Amino acid sequence: MAIRRTYARLWADDLDSSLPLLRELTGAEPDLRFAFAELELAAIGDFLVIAAPPEVRARYANASATVVVDDLDALAGKLDAHGATVIVAEASSDTGRFLYARHPGGAEVEYVQWNEELARRVLGDNR
Repeated sequence: MAIRRTYARLWADDLDSSLPLLRELTGAEPDLRFAFAELELAAIGDFLVIAAPPEVRARYANASATVVVDDLDALAGKLDAHGATVIVAEASSDTGRFLYARHPGGAEVEYVQWNEELARRVLGDNR
């Protein structure tokens, strides 16, 4: 199991107005942009911009980062072995599979295993 990418989460009221500055700062276009539940998300550089009304943000705001891994099943074993607790069970989205975990000490993290097409496109995976 390996970490492939880590994103700092940036919460926003409006995704479109958030992206121009990040395009300038990162020198890049978003690697992905999608909607999930009541959220709009875009990954650009090392940022995951998440736009939603405040009441929706509150449901997801405890996670401090989004971490892309190559094997979510192996990750779950490591989390368990180190005393972490899965707080949102594994689920699927358009980008792949994910879960939320609380680490010993209290940090909460979203872990994602991207689907093969997205991993190939963004990370250059040839698996």
